[in-house]
Amino acid sequence: MNAVLQAAIILMAAILLLRLSGRKSIAQMTLPQTTVMLAVGTILVHPITNKGMVNTFIVIATFVAILLLLEFLQVKINGVEKLLTGKSKIVIQDGVLNVAELKKMRMTVDQLEMRLRTSGIDKIGDIKTATIEPNGQLGYELMEDAKPLTAGEFKKWMDVYLQSNHSDPATSQQTDNLFKEIQDNDKKNPKYLQ
Repeated sequence: MNAVLQAAIILMAAILLLRLSGRKSIAQMTLPQTTVMLAVGTILVHPITNKGMVNTFIVIATFVAILLLLEFLQVKINGVEKLLTGKSKIVIQDGVLNVAELKKMRMTVDQLEMRLRTSGIDKIGDIKTATIEPNGQLGYELMEDAKPLTAGEFKKWMDVYLQSNHSDPATSQQTDNLFKEIQDNDKKNPKYLQ
């Protein structure tokens, strides 16, 4: 029972430390951050390594069981998800940077701009909402004027355009077959005039 309790404490400590390390370190760790994370992992496992193989298997099984339990609780209880993985953080709203939120996440404007550029965005003013997701990735929605035209929107606009052209009598005569007038006139003219 001592090994199970020890494993649970080690796992919870590891989750807490990784949670405190922040989103940017999970998404794209730098060399120093990677070194620190490896050192933390080694230190956390150290008490287990001095025990026998049976205790190691018990600890591994406990890690897996606790992980499965935490994932189950995250699905069922919203507060547990928020506690363990966090929620998305809004960093741009209506083309304006949320500097306070960037400071809380220890992210510089240059780092955010790098993520925007790699997503193909060249102006902060083109962004309606941008978030840093719990996994560290950038999520964004563009302003209406900055959104690319989709095939569905193009078809819709073409239908509107074509309908407006056919409803106007002056333009509809231009789009009719040039020979139609002659064919229609042939039917109206008497036989002896043809």
